[in-house]
Amino acid sequence: MAVPMTADQWLAALRAEGVTDIVEMKGWRTHNRGQRGDGWGDVHATMVHHTAGEGPGLPAWCYNGSADLPGPLCHDFLARSGTLYLVGNGRANHAGRVARNAYEAVLHERSVHPAPGPDALDGNAVSYGLEVENNGQPGRDWTPKQYDVAVRVQAARCRHHGWSADSVWAHKEATTRKPLDPRIDMDDFRAAVAERLRHPASWNPGDKPATPAPPATPRPTSEKEPTVALTKDDITRVALRVLEYRNPKADEASKKAGRRIPDFYGYVVKTYEAVVALGAKIDKLNSLLTAQKEK
Repeated sequence: MAVPMTADQWLAALRAEGVTDIVEMKGWRTHNRGQRGDGWGDVHATMVHHTAGEGPGLPAWCYNGSADLPGPLCHDFLARSGTLYLVGNGRANHAGRVARNAYEAVLHERSVHPAPGPDALDGNAVSYGLEVENNGQPGRDWTPKQYDVAVRVQAARCRHHGWSADSVWAHKEATTRKPLDPRIDMDDFRAAVAERLRHPASWNPGDKPATPAPPATPRPTSEKEPTVALTKDDITRVALRVLEYRNPKADEASKKAGRRIPDFYGYVVKTYEAVVALGAKIDKLNSLLTAQKEK
């Protein structure tokens, strides 16, 4: 159930959905059948009709109706040009009596719309109505512009109320009185409405998906080889490794002289070995750092 849209809400929804060729007929905002029949209150669906005739006098016919069936005869009239006429706002004489099983299908947004049973309910009380200019003859297709605007109109109703496309029904699905109204495949039509509802209202068929933002460009780094500074602890470890080493010949010379003779040769050799070993470790660390930056 949903509170019917106000005139301002309807205009805004249409424009958001991309319907811009709009004619506001005089007095359409308050043009309705009042509370006749079962009145006009909670709405549950939006219906598609064809006019069963074509010509320039159709907007006025939809607005005024006849002595037997006073207007408005719909909420909106869609010309073959794609121009949408806003005819009425409130209860309109468009659906008449409808079958309970057809109404239950749109009320509960069922994906299967059954063949209508006996007329049992006041369809004018619960459904919006769109009349599309078409004579209903075999081979007389809706114009591409008409079809696109009709899909947008029904999507605008559904989007506002939070309905799925299964809240859209045809007059032929609502009653046995109108077996060809309209002469389009309603499953295909609802699929087109559903596709619109999967996108923002501003979407147009053929729009490319939004291109994801490119990954951030890494900041340029220096071409110089990475360096790692030796800490004070590193230098101390090198010195200790050097000092703990003594060449056996230096020890023999110290015994003969009765005093400790410095092992200059050993210092040099061991210093070299220690620095080479430490350098290898530093090279390995540099390789790991470079590989990490390139990821």
